[in-house]
Amino acid sequence: MKNKERHVFLYCTVCSNRNYTTGKRARADYKLEKKKFCPFCRKHTVHKERKL
Repeated sequence: MKNKERHVFLYCTVCSNRNYTTGKRARADYKLEKKKFCPFCRKHTVHKERKL
C-alpha cells in the first residue's frame, strides 16, 4: 500500500513569507509548526503550515 502524502507551505509567523515546502500525511488532522530559519527576518522563528 502506498503512503499518501500532500504538500504544504511553511510560512513565517513574524513576516508571513512562505519559505519552505514539506510533505505531510494526507489524513493528518493537525497543523505543522516548526522552528526554522527565516532568511527575510534573519533569525529562527516559528513557521506554520498553509495549504499549497
